[in-house]
Amino acid sequence: MFNLANPPDRFTDNPFPHYDDLLENSPVTPQPDGSYLIVRHADLNAIYRDTATYISDKKQAFAPKFGPGSPLYVHHTTSLVFNDPPLHTRVRRIMTSALTPKALARMEPGLIDTVDHLLENLPQTPDLIEDFASTIPVQIIGNLLDIPMSERGPLRDWSLAILGVLEPTLTDAQLRAGNEAVSDFSAYLQGLIARRREVPGDPETDVLTRLIAGDKEGQLTEVELIQNCIFILNAGHETTTNLIGNGLALLHDNPDQKQRLVEEPRHIDTAIEEILRVASPNQFGNRETAAEVTIGGHRIAAGCNLHLCIGAANRDPEVFENAEVFDIARRPNRHLAFAGGPHVCVGLTLARMEGRIAISRLLNRFPDYHLLPDRTHGGRIRFRGYAHLPAELD
Repeated sequence: MFNLANPPDRFTDNPFPHYDDLLENSPVTPQPDGSYLIVRHADLNAIYRDTATYISDKKQAFAPKFGPGSPLYVHHTTSLVFNDPPLHTRVRRIMTSALTPKALARMEPGLIDTVDHLLENLPQTPDLIEDFASTIPVQIIGNLLDIPMSERGPLRDWSLAILGVLEPTLTDAQLRAGNEAVSDFSAYLQGLIARRREVPGDPETDVLTRLIAGDKEGQLTEVELIQNCIFILNAGHETTTNLIGNGLALLHDNPDQKQRLVEEPRHIDTAIEEILRVASPNQFGNRETAAEVTIGGHRIAAGCNLHLCIGAANRDPEVFENAEVFDIARRPNRHLAFAGGPHVCVGLTLARMEGRIAISRLLNRFPDYHLLPDRTHGGRIRFRGYAHLPAELD
């Protein structure tokens, strides 16, 4: 039986054969700790849309994992993704009002400038993660919150440490690093928020000013404001880095599709969706049952944790024809990379824009780039991406 807490060797390098086996033979798999692993697209889609039966609140699950009152517990039980109404509704409404189409359109020229500047300064043999993919979302989110350039240095390490604790099993060192990152980031944000209260930015473009102001329904508390600013960085950093890095790796490994995209750049939007499907940056989500349910013939008690395998659902042959094939022109493409229902990713439009601009402009400038043999996967179960992606540019 597949055990998510003790996966097979090299699972993080190539989980897809295991996903295919689960889809065919065990779409609902009991876990040793009493939780369940769910892999079918139809099941995940139904769970995402039924927020009364399947809840996102993680106070019960995170108390023993992080310790009640710890910085990690406070962060992960206050941020948007692990909450239900009314907090989720209130925070999401304010975030959505800050990420309007007009605000995103105003960001696009700056994003293009950032990408072009990085491309102009790439060495002949860059690491496409360190030198390119990971830099883009840090700069964009830094711009969203109007964080001074000189103060952005720690942002990526904070994000990696805080998200790293969402893995199924943790070391004491990971817990310490995660708690320190939340504490350090919170202290930094307290000062930034105080400065912004004194001198507000333009609420049309400065998300932090918009979050401080709230909306006609009210304002966020100081804790809610700080923890959801951390969430914005975390949610938009590692996943977007992975989208760009995974996309460049997939195109390299499928040279026919890469050449097609070079020759027919109109396919960039569907290519981004296919990258999201084939190598979803976020491989797993979670829900907790609020009542007894039956899924795939298994009776599951209330209060049970469900591991939702997005990476497997996006390969479900019931939904995707030739699911193992990477096809940049695939239509339709009903992937679940951004989850679904009321909790669908609030930053999905921004993530798509970053992926589209980064990949298309790199391909336009370096159509013959190729990867060197020693690429390194990130080593995470929940998040799929590369730690290092060395390349040679033509």
